[in-house]
Amino acid sequence: MAIKECLLNGKKCFEVYVNGHDQRGRRIQRRKTRVETKAKAEKIEFELKRELAQIKEQRVPFRWHEWFDECMKRMRLEFMPSTVATYQQLLKWVHPHWRDKEIHTITKNDCYELIYHKCEKLPSQFTRRNILKMVKRLFQMAVEEGLIDRNPFAGIVIRVAEVEQKVLTNVEVETFLREARLSYHRFYPVWLMALMTGMRSGEMFALKWSDIDLDAKTISVTKQWTSKNGICATKSRKTRVVPISEDLSKFLKEYKLRSDYADHVLPRLSEWEHGEQSRVTREFCVGIGITAVKFHDLRATFITNLLARGESLARVMSMVGHSEIKTTNGYLRKAGVDVQGGTDKLGYKVPIVHDGNIIQIVGRQK
Repeated sequence: MAIKECLLNGKKCFEVYVNGHDQRGRRIQRRKTRVETKAKAEKIEFELKRELAQIKEQRVPFRWHEWFDECMKRMRLEFMPSTVATYQQLLKWVHPHWRDKEIHTITKNDCYELIYHKCEKLPSQFTRRNILKMVKRLFQMAVEEGLIDRNPFAGIVIRVAEVEQKVLTNVEVETFLREARLSYHRFYPVWLMALMTGMRSGEMFALKWSDIDLDAKTISVTKQWTSKNGICATKSRKTRVVPISEDLSKFLKEYKLRSDYADHVLPRLSEWEHGEQSRVTREFCVGIGITAVKFHDLRATFITNLLARGESLARVMSMVGHSEIKTTNGYLRKAGVDVQGGTDKLGYKVPIVHDGNIIQIVGRQK
């Protein structure tokens, strides 16, 4: 900040220069030239300082790329690195269209234009739906911050066909485990644990013998492993206890005696570490002639099997670590429990025909 004396056409005058920063730290400059007197220059300097002070107190509107960066900073404190990386990867489709647009000026029409037209080259409807979900979340954060009055994405929905969840029947499970054991398949203990506990892949990979109480017949699920995050909290960020059945207890006691994996319960398989467990599982199923399921479908098999046999929704939800009951409800529909016996009250039945002699009726010949 300065008042500088200078000459203009041989006549003395003054130049006033003031600089400051806005609320987000961006530099602001103000300059006034050709001021006739020093007293006037000092008055102008005072007014410019006052203007900059007011600007510093004002909330500067966020542009899209600025708000995105701010949201990522906040999410890094709350979410796993893989979640932040997914936001950065998917929302790169949005940046070219909204980069310098102030978020308070984005309307519902802009949202429709983005989702249904500007992002039309997205690889799938699922990707478009995920982008919608993410952008909607960032705008909701802006609403909660008081930056905008309402979420312009509210009410916009992308409907996609529900992916069919495959599960193995009881007979197929028995075939699957029997063939895996007879062939000494390297994934046998992993598959068995998945089908007997319903644990997620990352939870089983991180499982240690110290997490298992063979006397109490319980497993404490406290962590998971992912290729991006390493060892971290479970998906729901909560710990839970999974009961061990008599069959699994017997297997684990025998397995522990011959285990070569030190602290870890299950083998360190390269395909598992590189995320290829679904391919291995599917190929094995095809090879033995049963439904070609993915690795995660073993967890679905566990859930639907329990629900189909009358286990309570709340108890299953607790065992598998679902944070929302609607997730478990989806498996309930798959198991068909909610509709069992629904056709027993029909007012008609299959006709009963008793066996008897067949009489051929032949018309009179003319």
